[in-house]
Amino acid sequence: MTVRIVDGGLSTALEEAGHRLDDPLWTARFLIDDPEAIVAAHLAFLRAGARVLITSSYQASETGFVAAGLAPQEAVAALRSTTALAVEARIRFTLEDPAGAADVLVAASVGPYGATLYDGSEYRAPAVDEDTLVDFHRARLHVLVDTQPDLLAIETLASTQEARAIGRALEGLPSVPAWMSFTCRDGATTWGGEPIEELVAAAAAVPSVIAVGVNCTAPNYVTPLLEHIGRVTNLPLVAYPNGGQSWDAHGKVWVGAGSGFSKEEIALWVTLGARYIGGCCGVGASGVVALRDAVDQTGGTLAAG
Repeated sequence: MTVRIVDGGLSTALEEAGHRLDDPLWTARFLIDDPEAIVAAHLAFLRAGARVLITSSYQASETGFVAAGLAPQEAVAALRSTTALAVEARIRFTLEDPAGAADVLVAASVGPYGATLYDGSEYRAPAVDEDTLVDFHRARLHVLVDTQPDLLAIETLASTQEARAIGRALEGLPSVPAWMSFTCRDGATTWGGEPIEELVAAAAAVPSVIAVGVNCTAPNYVTPLLEHIGRVTNLPLVAYPNGGQSWDAHGKVWVGAGSGFSKEEIALWVTLGARYIGGCCGVGASGVVALRDAVDQTGGTLAAG
């Protein structure tokens, strides 16, 4: 079995480097003000052992950039740059570690509609109709797919409606392998209040989806969630939980010390079928080092290096 180590939270890496993220564009603000900071964050994860880089497009959208003052063509260029910055980090890493960089994948992040609202809406079902979601995602996917990433990281979804909408939005676009991952409030249910099995069924019906799983979910819920998912699909699984902190939507910060995750838990995720394992918010470069070491001890084959 081959396990790919996914990077950690881009926001966490930027914060660890001393940057502030109190902006409606969140990490996407750096695409305008300091793109080199994003390259440096990607590099930090590669040096820590990550072999899948998730791009900075999670909260990036043309509407968000235009609201921040960019002209429409500038907004599209900023969105397109998210893939280019990850590719640049891969190129630089190749000069440092050619063998380690040989199998690095760039995954274009496709965050939920709610993420662009900067109010914690991604942690509940979107309050818009499905056709609105299709239009929103199609516009962004059209740009991201054209940048030719290695895959799409369709992440932090909380509702069957949005999973289905993204599937519709992908219709007619060039096919790019994708994973879909969901954010959950407990060991069986998404933040939208639906059984995880329902979202997995919607994701598995999308032809380009090659893996399904969970992200930005408390680590202690990952094992039961993967067990639920494994009962309804044979697809490879994805697991990149947050650090166990709680999101304060009013203060726009993660609070609490975080629970982290143990080597024993990670080994169980591999046993349950997780083939893409990483971290989300609250997991920085040191967390990725620990993840890589834990996966290595399971006896699984780590991709690239």
